Amino acid sequence: MNYCLYYQAYVVPSQCWFLAATLRSHEHLAFDRTLDVEKSIFEFFVPSVNEPYFLELMQYYQEKGIVKNLQKLPNRLIE
Repeated sequence: MNYCLYYQAYVVPSQCWFLAATLRSHEHLAFDRTLDVEKSIFEFFVPSVNEPYFLELMQYYQEKGIVKNLQKLPNRLIE
């Protein structure tokens, strides 16, 4: 069975709506959800074939100050 790649990042709270909306406009690029509402930590499940496109978009968000501390981590759902 194949599992998605897993990322976490801090998203500026006032920009969460923008990030979620733009990610959803890119069909099947990644699945996002809030992991920790109080700390504004999002998690992203990314199909491996989409990783280059996802990282390009995240780089843009980081340059705009919307996303910070993007980290690739082991997929927490595999355990």
